[in-house]
Amino acid sequence: MTHTDRRHFLKQGLLGTASVAAGTIGTTARSYAQVRGANDRINMAVIGIRNQGTVHLENLCRLKDSHNVQIRTVCDTDERLFAKGVALVEQKTGTKPATEWDLHRVLEDKSIDAVSIVVPNHWHALAAVLACQAGKHVYVEKPASYNIWEGRRMIEAARKYGRHMQVGLNNRSSVNVREAIAFMHGGGIGPLFMARSLCFKARDSYGMSSDSEPPATFHYDRWLGPAPWRPYNEKRGHYNWHWYWDTGNGDTGNTGPHQLDIARWGLAKNEHPVSVYSAGGLYGFRQDDGAPTPAKHVYGDVDTFGHDKTSQETPNTQTATYTYADGTLLEMETRGRYTNNEGSQGQEVGNLFFGTEGWLEISGDTWKAFRRREREPFAGSKGGDREGNHWANFIEGLRADKDDAFHADIHEGHMSTSLCHLANISYRVGRSLKFTGQTERFVDAPDADALLIRTYRKPYVVPETV
Repeated sequence: MTHTDRRHFLKQGLLGTASVAAGTIGTTARSYAQVRGANDRINMAVIGIRNQGTVHLENLCRLKDSHNVQIRTVCDTDERLFAKGVALVEQKTGTKPATEWDLHRVLEDKSIDAVSIVVPNHWHALAAVLACQAGKHVYVEKPASYNIWEGRRMIEAARKYGRHMQVGLNNRSSVNVREAIAFMHGGGIGPLFMARSLCFKARDSYGMSSDSEPPATFHYDRWLGPAPWRPYNEKRGHYNWHWYWDTGNGDTGNTGPHQLDIARWGLAKNEHPVSVYSAGGLYGFRQDDGAPTPAKHVYGDVDTFGHDKTSQETPNTQTATYTYADGTLLEMETRGRYTNNEGSQGQEVGNLFFGTEGWLEISGDTWKAFRRREREPFAGSKGGDREGNHWANFIEGLRADKDDAFHADIHEGHMSTSLCHLANISYRVGRSLKFTGQTERFVDAPDADALLIRTYRKPYVVPETV
């Protein structure tokens, strides 16, 4: 069977799909293992295998028999990660994947049907566009993009090349969260007028280090990709890239996308807000050895061991308020230092919704609804293991070959990710902004418009026409 024939078989030979009705996660009368044939396997590569990449490997390995998935290749610019990644896949599935540090070679492999992209934020769009152009389906981690302009290019690439693209907004596949959303959309607490997203994670300083030479097995130029060139520094690399504007989007663009996605979903807002205001700063640390920088609100004393020093650029404390055309409000708060929690369940990461007849909270994989002034919930999640499986939904969506079979299609991912970017842009320019959703540009704010896109380091350029 040729590669083209096998793709046709994957599209036509539907073995089971995920139900898109709220509260169900796709079951079939017969398991894939009972009905599958040798040629309906979905071959995948995981690009980026550290931290969250390991989570992808674990979850995709679990789909080996139930969904006939095989991980053929693990890819990372840091070859030191290969041994652990290969051992994990081999232990879980009995097959040994190939290794590759160059994603271009992965995309050239005709036997790979789909890729899971778990690279730093600044690489999401370029990797996803290249994958679509190579004929691969894409699962891309949150946030969908590094900036708003890129998100639109990702949608265009998926549609132009007829590829499916799922964003790693895992709550979309949670049975309990889907129940909560359906409950609100059914009028459970009356018409909604506001939602509040919480991202409370007390984080310590990651310390400081001097610039140095990258490890010999770390392909630093490729890792840096679209970002401006700068000397290698281990404190700006693995994971810490989140806290620098060249490569990340702060915690608002790290944990924030999950919660802002739930908020927008619950509010049933399928458009961009018309205005945004965000303020905050970096509290509790000193930058370098100098005095605190008042403009960025960097406060705190350097302790004896210097653990409070940081070169972090993104805020660790941030609030944002979005207003929609009909007046609906969405609030987001990021707290990166020591804090209390909110809601009846004492949540630190979650969402609160407010309606004319009561309020509802979603905390992790559970929810509770309260009527008016009552202190006891009158509705809520039923408990049990009801997290769902976002990776399974991706595979089932590929077999269904329909964009609406995916719980977090790239369009949904782009709309929610844009909320993170809007907050960061308002924070960086230091004022409230009006936004035109149809054109995805700000009103009379060229400095803010400049942050909708970036200057790309050649040859790592996201093309204007995909």
